Formats: sequence, structure tokens, C-alpha cells
Amino acid sequence: MVPVSPQNVKELREKTGAGVMDCKKALDAAAGDIEKAASMLKEKGLAQAQAKAERVASQGLVEAYVHPGGRLAALVELNCESDFVARTDAFKELAHNLAMQVAACAPTCISRDDVPAGVEVNPEEACLLSQPFIKDPTKTVSDLVIATAATTGENVKVRRFARFELGK
Repeated sequence: MVPVSPQNVKELREKTGAGVMDCKKALDAAAGDIEKAASMLKEKGLAQAQAKAERVASQGLVEAYVHPGGRLAALVELNCESDFVARTDAFKELAHNLAMQVAACAPTCISRDDVPAGVEVNPEEACLLSQPFIKDPTKTVSDLVIATAATTGENVKVRRFARFELGK
């Protein structure tokens, strides 16, 4: 077994946002390989996020984004399980990014489950969670929500959104 240095734990923690002990355990299991440990933590986080998906998320915040010039705006309600998590920088950043996404991409529904029966749509255009993220097209909006849920340790849900454009 390769001894894990505090610097490696710190690097992995900064990269993944996972807890110190989770980082140390992942590095131990990955024999000090930071990339492999990050992958293991991501898988663990996804599994935990899926297990938490059924928990009630009744706290959160409403984020507003108004595009410069004031001709376009978006509101997003993002929910979590506790007001403590709703006040974290990671949660606030996600809410802001989602509001910008709604303003930029004009989705019509949150997920594929919300598309009315018989209506044909391209999920990558119409469904917020299926859209490529505007700041990093290699990730979907759903990936961001799941990553925040894994980081915060709580269920995170987009409840609703609205988009306003002058004259429309």
C-alpha cells in the first residue's frame, strides 16, 4: 500500500469537492492515483445522488438572471433538503448557472418526463436537464445538478423556471 500524502488529499479534495476522509479512502483504494480516485469518488457520488433522489427537497432558493440591456430575463426555483445547503456557494452558483442556461437556451420543460404525450421534441433543445451546459458543452445540465447533489450530500431538484423576453 502506497502512503497517501496530505498534498494528494488536498489536490483530490479541490478537484472533486469530496470530504477529506472520502478523498483519503479513495486514494488508498486507488494506490495514490489521483485520476482513478477522482473517478471512484464520482461513481460513489452518483450512486449517493441516486439514492437521495426520492428524499423531499422543500428548501432552496429562487435565482433571477437579467441579461445586460434588460430585454431578457429568467427565474429558476432550485430546491434542496435544508436551508443550510441552500446558502452554500456551490448551490448558489448552480442556481445562477441554471438561470443563465434558461435565458440563453429557452428550454420548454425541465426533463423528458415533462414532455406532453404525443409531442415530438428534441430533448437536447427542449428539456433543460438534457441540454449541453452553456459554459462546458461536454457536460449536460443534469450532470451539474447531480454533481452538486453529490457535493452537498442532499437531493437537489430544479422545480420550475420561467423565461421572459421583451415583446414575446
